[in-house]
Amino acid sequence: MKKRGRRPPARKEQGRRTIMRILVTGGAGYIGSVLVPTLLEKGHEVTVLDTFPRGTTELAACCRYGGFNPVRGDARDQRLLDGLVPKADAIIPLAALVGAPLCNQDPITARSLNLDAVVALTRLVAPSQMVVYPTTNSGYGIGEKDRYCTEETPLKPISLYGVTKVEAEAAVLERGRGVTLRLATVFGMSPRMRIDLLVNDFVWRAVTDKSVVIFEGHFRRNFIHIRDVVKGFEHALENFASMRGEAFNLGLSNANLSKIQLCERIKKHLPNFIYVEEAIGEDPDKRDYIVSNDKLERTGWAPDWSLDDGIHELIRGYRMIRNSRYANI
Repeated sequence: MKKRGRRPPARKEQGRRTIMRILVTGGAGYIGSVLVPTLLEKGHEVTVLDTFPRGTTELAACCRYGGFNPVRGDARDQRLLDGLVPKADAIIPLAALVGAPLCNQDPITARSLNLDAVVALTRLVAPSQMVVYPTTNSGYGIGEKDRYCTEETPLKPISLYGVTKVEAEAAVLERGRGVTLRLATVFGMSPRMRIDLLVNDFVWRAVTDKSVVIFEGHFRRNFIHIRDVVKGFEHALENFASMRGEAFNLGLSNANLSKIQLCERIKKHLPNFIYVEEAIGEDPDKRDYIVSNDKLERTGWAPDWSLDDGIHELIRGYRMIRNSRYANI
């Protein structure tokens, strides 16, 4: 019988795979609650530093792994970082206030968590350690019409969220000890679900309300499934030596779509979905761009999930979810 509870030694070779000790800050969030179990399934030893604010059980199934070490705490706590960072072979800093609206609500936390905590972490990282840092391709701001944003395109963030993530990415790259992934707009089901993300939001409205009113319908952006984001982290860890010190766009190359085009795709799966465009709002990030993911694809990474696959997944997921906290149902 396999004994549980024993921790694998650092960077132990298991077949052709290197087993690592990985520290993930903010590991109980939307991306982390998919990433952490995936890393554990591959045999890695994973420490999650998270405040676990909701007291929920997104990572409860991970407790069966002896290599899982949840630590309740704040990613800005220097004392905790001093103890945890030196023990890791790789660090994935996910802890952040994500999205322009949330950062605008709490700008002090946005700067201290999204930027200051990452800068402090980079100062603790030894040359032998790996950092894979997720940023956002909203840092490109307003793109040029029909011209792809590449990793050489100047970064022109508009919102506080974009500014903090771009500056944190610079801190990671300046020390030459990290790989940064500029994530497209993420979609897909997660144990810590987010319905505010664009694809997730529009499919939710198509399933529950059968309609949506959109603004700035011609604005384009790139999209990526959450499990392909996780695959991107794994790829960066496995190819760190050749990718080190560089930024990579991570998105679906065939999913540079406007909001109107996204609604058209959703309607193919839900024919009763109605969408109309009105001048009722504006994107605080001014995200209107198309993105090239060719650089990452040349390293051997390729997505597994199409946009249509993700829409199907979300439709199945939303059969279970009810946003009925204050409803009489």
